[in-house]
Amino acid sequence: MPRVARVKSEEGIYHIMFRSISEVNLFLDDIDKIKYFKLFQKYQKKYQFKVYAYCLLDNHGHMIIDCNGADISKIMHSINFCYAQYFNRKYNRHGHLFQDRFKSKLIKDEKYLITLSAYIHNNPKDLPNYKNQVERYPFSSLNDYIKGSNSFEILDISFLSQLLNLTNKKNKKTYIEFVKQCENENDSIDVEFEKVENVYKSERRIIPRNYTGEEVVEMVAKHLKIEQNRVYVKYKRKYVKLRAISCFLMSCYCNMTQKRICRLIGNITQTRVSNLSMIGMEMAFKEDGLLEKFLKSA
Repeated sequence: MPRVARVKSEEGIYHIMFRSISEVNLFLDDIDKIKYFKLFQKYQKKYQFKVYAYCLLDNHGHMIIDCNGADISKIMHSINFCYAQYFNRKYNRHGHLFQDRFKSKLIKDEKYLITLSAYIHNNPKDLPNYKNQVERYPFSSLNDYIKGSNSFEILDISFLSQLLNLTNKKNKKTYIEFVKQCENENDSIDVEFEKVENVYKSERRIIPRNYTGEEVVEMVAKHLKIEQNRVYVKYKRKYVKLRAISCFLMSCYCNMTQKRICRLIGNITQTRVSNLSMIGMEMAFKEDGLLEKFLKSA
């Protein structure tokens, strides 16, 4: 049976679900979960997406991800592919780790977003040590919303907090109670939050990713004060920065595939594009004013 086409929107917020194959858990210890979060950190820096909620259990996980203009498939494939490699090396195994593709569901309104966050935060309810005290589960973002923290440095706490006005202590208590009652992501919201502003659209600024590859190279070359056509020169150290930053920006801010980048630069492998992109990411963030200028011109 052919796969059903994934519903995608570059401006979308998604409920992401992933699960391991039946014969092995996805995370065998806490270190595995921390590794997964570290991969999120790495690719968050590259693709500039946001995470509004998460919960990792031993055999599956849930995330609310605002792709912020990026391709959700690129994001999740990169993270899950790297994690599967790590897991197989660590436990000396081969083959698939994740059950099929990750599942994604587009979140279309704020009511569903609120209920979904509560459902995700209530996922540890069946664990013996966390029944009726899911707020204590360390690998859920609920604790961060209660404390106003960011334990694994991947959570954008401001969006949902503003949506529910969680700086209000009564609202925070109401939300925790709602979490513990929420058995299904489609449960109706029968609780009231004080002075909740409708900021679902107004507080989001989507990063534009509609540049052409040629525009990217032109802008980077101008910033670095290098001739634009030097991007085609291989094996010259002084032009690596131009090639690397261009590869990173084309991958992240143009949503270009490695194959398309290969065709534009010419005489380069997809593996080399991938390597240059990771090098370019570090260079771009160190290059004073480049990213700000790049995004401002969109």
